[in-house]
Amino acid sequence: MATRAAVVTARRLVRAASFARSRLFFEAPRSRGGSEVLEKSRFFRRGLAFSLFPYFGYETYLLISQSSVVHAKTQVDEILDQADYLYGSGETEKLFQLLDQHKNSENAQVLWRLARALRDLAQLSHTPEEKKKQLTYEALEYAKKALERDPSCFSVHKWYAICISDVGDYEGIKTKIANAFVIKEHFQKAIDLNPKDATSLHLMGIWCYTFAEMPWYQRRIAAVLFSTPPSSTYEEALRYFQKAEDVEPNFYSKNLLFLGKTYMKLNNKKMALLWLTKAKERVSHTEEDKQVQKEALEILNSM
Repeated sequence: MATRAAVVTARRLVRAASFARSRLFFEAPRSRGGSEVLEKSRFFRRGLAFSLFPYFGYETYLLISQSSVVHAKTQVDEILDQADYLYGSGETEKLFQLLDQHKNSENAQVLWRLARALRDLAQLSHTPEEKKKQLTYEALEYAKKALERDPSCFSVHKWYAICISDVGDYEGIKTKIANAFVIKEHFQKAIDLNPKDATSLHLMGIWCYTFAEMPWYQRRIAAVLFSTPPSSTYEEALRYFQKAEDVEPNFYSKNLLFLGKTYMKLNNKKMALLWLTKAKERVSHTEEDKQVQKEALEILNSM
């Protein structure tokens, strides 16, 4: 209420100042052809108008600028709240429709969420292949913009790394391996900025798992291209998956699945059975959850 009263007062002051300036303009002596009279008239109007500024202007300026900042922040907060609700509800297409209206935003929080929404659209099974590619590259562009706006945000680094990884699927093995160093760097940055973010820990686990199971021919390519190619182990992957689960138990169906798969790789069938069963029985909210349940069930049936 106090803020609204301040804004009303500010508007009244603006109207008063505007009225004073218009009266000065129309009532000041008009020139009848003599330049000296005209210049004196202009000087008189300008000088008197500026003399009113300390009375009307500065406090008005402060009130309006402060209320504008508060209003803009409130508007952004409302957008982010709506976006996070839709994301949590698995409403991928509605989320994109909301954020696409703000694609010209300079706010990193809006931009990385738009990158995530585009990426999620690309992951939907009914999205045509050519559209998937377009959405994947668009997602990376918005993630880049978010990184430029706010490199201190852990979510920005996380989604920038995810989007680079997705683009690598369209650019061949050489680019994908080269990008691996950048991806790991940004996942690590996200973890450094927020060690309690379970998703960043999970994604670093995925990175480790991917390079632990890299096929021999890809290893040979990597060895030719880089003096120290990216590499990891299943033990390292397991540590990150377990850390993610410790930070936020049962937060993500895919983390449960990969805990089971990693234990399988390490020949620990008892623990693999435990985590795969959890992945299968976890309530599904998204299309990805359903895919995870299906994969977990297939592995369990094969054991």
